[in-house]
Amino acid sequence: MHTRIALPRRRLTWAVTAVAVAAVAVALAAVWRPAPAPAAPAAAAGSVVVATDAAPLSLPAGARVLVFGDSWTYGSAANTPTEGYAYVLAERTGWTTIVNGVRGSGYLKPGIDGPSFGDRIAALDPALDPDLVIVQGSINDRKQGAAGYLDAVDAAWDDLATTYPEARIVILGPAPQVLPIEAETARIDRDLADLAAARGWWYLSPIAEQWITDANYRDVIDTSATGRDHPSTAGHSYLADRLAADLAAITEAPAVAAEPAPQPLVP
Repeated sequence: MHTRIALPRRRLTWAVTAVAVAAVAVALAAVWRPAPAPAAPAAAAGSVVVATDAAPLSLPAGARVLVFGDSWTYGSAANTPTEGYAYVLAERTGWTTIVNGVRGSGYLKPGIDGPSFGDRIAALDPALDPDLVIVQGSINDRKQGAAGYLDAVDAAWDDLATTYPEARIVILGPAPQVLPIEAETARIDRDLADLAAARGWWYLSPIAEQWITDANYRDVIDTSATGRDHPSTAGHSYLADRLAADLAAITEAPAVAAEPAPQPLVP
């Protein structure tokens, strides 16, 4: 199940702190779209990095998950936006995803359909009450420069944590739209990883995990004039698989009640 929400309308500002890092997992191989989804490479030995202090996720069955981001979250270049990775994630996990993607937006850059991440996050509706928030991207800040970037991210995340104090927050870093990876995209990835670690939030890095490589680039990214270097429908399906696998790797197994010990027979 999935939901697309309208652009938010109100602003809040506060602050939170803690400590965390990144996680990697082997991607799921299932294919759900008519076009074949590219196969995910197996994780290299020693590639899984465990957060030092971040607690595993603990989510209820059918969790409500807000997926917030840019055009990749919107579903650009998929056959229809609802075939984007954020919607497909609901199919993979059984969650309800509430999708809030604005094309062209970043922490510093306003988007085509709405403002920057900070303005959008500050205006989110508290009544959404998600169990998990995934914040994706964004490569759209790569041409804005580093000046003011860290402050913009911190302010946006302060508002997010205040608006949804009971939700777990996972940051999904930018994925490369072109190869080799642009220097500013790599810088954004490092900055977001450091800021997430300072708060004790899980950080998932498609760059560090090599979600998109020379071997699968053409299968994941639509380089046509209409695709404009966004994931294809099959690419979105692949990204949903990778994200679902990473989230599963940082989610604790549900508790299983022990069976009662057999009682001795009384003659």
